Amino acid sequence: MAKLKLGPLADDKPVKVTVELPAQLHRDLTTYAEVLARGSGQPAADPVRLIVPMLERFIATDRGFAKARRQSN
Repeated sequence: MAKLKLGPLADDKPVKVTVELPAQLHRDLTTYAEVLARGSGQPAADPVRLIVPMLERFIATDRGFAKARRQSN
């Protein structure tokens, strides 16, 4: 099984977001949701639900951003 950066999705109340994605990125999100589902044994999540946790993970692990944030305080 592939080790993904994203873990199981929290069962939160969904928030509607409208965003245009390139078709290839949407296909990648759909595939990621399918791989994540296989690893967790749950049905595949709506790919849109992956966007927030992916962005949170990206920001949390971006050392340059963390450094810039520390310097701005």
